[in-house]
Amino acid sequence: MKSFVVRLAITALGLWAADAIVGGFRIDGWPNLVIAALLLGIVNALVRPIIVLLTLPLTLLTLGAFLLVVNGISLAIVAWLVPGVTSGGLWPAVLAALIVSVVSWFASAFVRGDGRVRDPRRIEVTGRRID
Repeated sequence: MKSFVVRLAITALGLWAADAIVGGFRIDGWPNLVIAALLLGIVNALVRPIIVLLTLPLTLLTLGAFLLVVNGISLAIVAWLVPGVTSGGLWPAVLAALIVSVVSWFASAFVRGDGRVRDPRRIEVTGRRID
């Protein structure tokens, strides 16, 4: 449960950063932010695999770059479902999805699988431990 809450907070942080950076993407209030983060996780788990499968030829043709558009479509679906989340079109949603992905990737680097923060004093580099 702790891991779920931490991942939800990381996604909410990414959505908040996208709201602050992208001009055509807007989230009104904290409750809508939490609902959007929860719904984005559900959409990524249920709808995104279907979209990826349907767009697989285009994704292969663009060497995976079309996955950015797929992420934007997922975020646009969330914006369509949550009343307090608005997107000015597909490209603001793609840019917002890119920001959410980068923030989530960066924040997840500091969190272990069980939801606890990694100890920054213990770094492993190719099998070696640096204390």
